[in-house]
Amino acid sequence: MQSKSHRLDRFISQHCAIKRADVRLLLAQGRVLLNGVVARDINQLVQAFDEVLFDGQILQAKQARYLMLHKPVGVVSATRDDEHKTVLDLLPEDLRADLHIAGRLDLNSSGLLLLSNDGRWSRCLSAPEHKVPKIYQVTLQNPLTEEYAPAFAAGMYFAYEDITTAPAQLRMLSEYVAEVILSEGKYHQIKRMFGRFRNPVLALHRSAIGEIVLDANLAPGEFRELNNREINSIWGS
Repeated sequence: MQSKSHRLDRFISQHCAIKRADVRLLLAQGRVLLNGVVARDINQLVQAFDEVLFDGQILQAKQARYLMLHKPVGVVSATRDDEHKTVLDLLPEDLRADLHIAGRLDLNSSGLLLLSNDGRWSRCLSAPEHKVPKIYQVTLQNPLTEEYAPAFAAGMYFAYEDITTAPAQLRMLSEYVAEVILSEGKYHQIKRMFGRFRNPVLALHRSAIGEIVLDANLAPGEFRELNNREINSIWGS
């Protein structure tokens, strides 16, 4: 999940087996291009998705990938699992390399899942200080009452972790269905919050993360690339 940067002289030295002391001359000779521009400064940083050429040879040209996937129930949010099909198993093999999951869903939950090979983007999405909201539709075994919304808005104390959840929004969509908006994601948080009312969750579906909304045209198991607006909405969180 890491997207590390490297100083240009160290990067060239590692990839070309050239002493770092000799890299300065190569740069002065204009033999290194960084994103199509002649690189001169040994202190210039090479990011994970920068294109680097040396004497016309590609040293790095990795492409950033950002995907939304409609996760079905029964598929595990993992890159590898010995028992269940994983979300990566739903993707073509040529897209799987280096992808990680940005915000997991339980085995029995469905909905919007984001995958990327850009660790900085994923960390921005999940960082507590950014408070990226996540929207869920929750189907319950027992009828909802007016008591739920204030309890969710006040936060709930979980003694096991000794934490109080951040305020959450709850809106009744019908007698048995609620929309819940979280700004954090504690372990089984939604199920545990409804558990305070002894009301089992029958189905949990995530429809949005921040400004990224699950595409209505995506059937369970299908995916698509995020567009620039969706990608940049996370950077701006």
